[in-house]
Amino acid sequence: MAAIKKIARRSFLVGIAAIAGGVAVGYYYYRKPFANPLLDDLAEGEATFNPYVKIASDNTITLIAPRAEMGQGVSTTLAALVAEELEVGLHQITVEHGPVAPVYYNAGLVGEGAPFSFLDESRTAEFVRAGLQVVGKLAAIQATGGSSSIRDAIDKMRQAGAAARMLLIAAAAQKLSVPEAELTAQNGTILHKASGKSVTYGEVAALAATLPPPEDVPLKDKADWKLLGKSQKRLDSVAKVTGAAIFGIDVRLPDMLYGTVKMSPRFWSKPVSSDLSAAEKLPGVVKIVALDTSYGHGFGIIAENTWAAFKAAEAIEATWAEAEYPADSAGVHARLIEGLDESGWSLRNDGDVEAALAAAPSDRVIEADYDVPYQAHMTMEPMNATAQFKDGVLDVWCGNQSPTIARMLCAGQLGIEKDKVNIHTTALGGGFGRRLEVDYALYAAALAKETAGRPIKVTWTREEDTTHDAYRPAGVGRFRAVLGDDGLPTTLHMKLAQPSILAGVMRRQFPSLSPAGPDKYIFDAAYDQPYAIANYKVTGTAVPVSIPVGFWRSVGASINGFFHEGFMDEIAVAAKLDPVAMRKTLFAAYPTAVSVVEKVAQMANWGEVLPAGKAKGIAFTQSNGSWVAEIVQIADTPAGLRVEKIWIAADVGEVLDPDIVEAQLTSAAIYGLSAAMSQQITFADGMVEQMSFPDNDAVRINQCPAFEVAILQTAPKMGGVGEIGAPPVAPALANAIYALTGKRIRSLPLSKEVSFA
Repeated sequence: MAAIKKIARRSFLVGIAAIAGGVAVGYYYYRKPFANPLLDDLAEGEATFNPYVKIASDNTITLIAPRAEMGQGVSTTLAALVAEELEVGLHQITVEHGPVAPVYYNAGLVGEGAPFSFLDESRTAEFVRAGLQVVGKLAAIQATGGSSSIRDAIDKMRQAGAAARMLLIAAAAQKLSVPEAELTAQNGTILHKASGKSVTYGEVAALAATLPPPEDVPLKDKADWKLLGKSQKRLDSVAKVTGAAIFGIDVRLPDMLYGTVKMSPRFWSKPVSSDLSAAEKLPGVVKIVALDTSYGHGFGIIAENTWAAFKAAEAIEATWAEAEYPADSAGVHARLIEGLDESGWSLRNDGDVEAALAAAPSDRVIEADYDVPYQAHMTMEPMNATAQFKDGVLDVWCGNQSPTIARMLCAGQLGIEKDKVNIHTTALGGGFGRRLEVDYALYAAALAKETAGRPIKVTWTREEDTTHDAYRPAGVGRFRAVLGDDGLPTTLHMKLAQPSILAGVMRRQFPSLSPAGPDKYIFDAAYDQPYAIANYKVTGTAVPVSIPVGFWRSVGASINGFFHEGFMDEIAVAAKLDPVAMRKTLFAAYPTAVSVVEKVAQMANWGEVLPAGKAKGIAFTQSNGSWVAEIVQIADTPAGLRVEKIWIAADVGEVLDPDIVEAQLTSAAIYGLSAAMSQQITFADGMVEQMSFPDNDAVRINQCPAFEVAILQTAPKMGGVGEIGAPPVAPALANAIYALTGKRIRSLPLSKEVSFA
């Protein structure tokens, strides 16, 4: 792991040098283009023009996708970006996930880590963001997350398609002996109208690949788009509905062994004693090995079939060391509450909050405490990976969101160089941030070392998966506000305390490094909201509770969205202000925020008199660069509260595929609704209490509300899409419950205090 520390520090230093312009070598490394990894693995008759496009002599066009497809539709939109400039139909493109290569780094994801509000356009903020872009290239981490895929790819993929088209036209001009200006490209064919001659892309691809790439690559005007901006037929739909898509759990290799893992139920603890004898004697069991990794400790079972591996895991008897963190949820909560009184970072500090609170009459002050539990990802496809270690080379097949990290940690686990590790990324049966972790690949690699060259598929039980996640952190918040003469808040003070996601990720993936500075994810959707309040302070403390935490769909915004928007509703009620009108007033400096609130209110007919037993609640969150307002309508029924309908208005800037955007908004809202209504992870004796869906269930189809979605495009910057529907849904639902029942619920899940139908 020492090499990781060296690389990370070097990348940071060279990156800062590059943006500061102080060291010529830094500028050189930043500007130096990465190699095209496709050149070394072309099939006969294939040609490549850049790291994203291959064309075969039979006119097959292949897009190499740098991001993982996990149901969000990214492969379709990436293909549309290339197809638009390449002048082909979407149906003419085949999509493959790319190999692990620096050229596929995600600059957009790294840029999200700047500890500045999305609303902050100061020179300092822009300088740091630019620096992180440089560091992102030098670190060269290939990852899918942060609602960043399309924002990162939009220029790269369009330029890849346009450059390939230009080279193909140049090659066609040579082959047909006509000027380039007289040629047009359409649907995979280049036509010379004057003579009627034509060639397919495939016929000139090999020649085109030998030509020097164009220095200037003009892109089509938006007015000329044929595919972008319009809903497209998903490229992955047919394979998925017919069962042809290959997920990690579907991988089959000749002479394959099977396995599973039994890791310590107390995170980081090692076995004090163990008895493997009963497990080793079970039919089909080949071998049981100890696992010691940066993710934890336990046992790996190698067997002739998965069932034998599962039964052997059950038969292992072990006594585990005590937990290094508070043993139960009450203890964890108490430690988080202590964190509210500890010194932390402040990423927003407008005006003078302390003076305003000290001077405020007590009847003008509102106070409240909020909390949320840990959350598991609960992906439909449990964690799994297939690995083969043969002749010094490791191959790993798995659905993952971070192949760079998977390769790095697997190489370290086996003590081999990274170039001896191949990560084959399959389709993902759900990610939500869980597969940014690589424990499943790491364990499979460790077991593959013990199989004498035979491949092994390692599948986790659902129980192992649920109890060994990198959870969305638990969190607490303490809020105080002062109301002015007009009822509007003049002061808002937010104190937040959570375990640090960045510290947790670094312990698992970069254990030789220590995090520095504030963890931005503690503050997301708290310090960066467009409310104009004169005295506004947000303080956050990273509480060192070492239960593994990681990225979860919408990350910190899923916590602070509930806190912030629940408390804003309390302010509106105390001031006897309409929640929509209050937000519009406080958002006046940000027309984009006003427009989404106005739109959702119009859609839901906000202010109408509802029948008895029904109510609505509203919430707004700016996250991942997008602006989202949601209204939830509930009804009181004999079976409990029913969520009847959710209206969503979102402004994400430029929209490339409206249907995909709408699908992501509704799916994220359902994901957030599950967590809001009933899901939680709790602890007893240092161990997770929930085991599977029966005790940590998602919203079922009979509980799913109707949706109405409006997508706006007025924001000046393109925002993310995949996560932004989740943060507003919990506070909107809680606010609706208050409107219906008068019960203010400040703790999730809401089912602790109300029953749902």
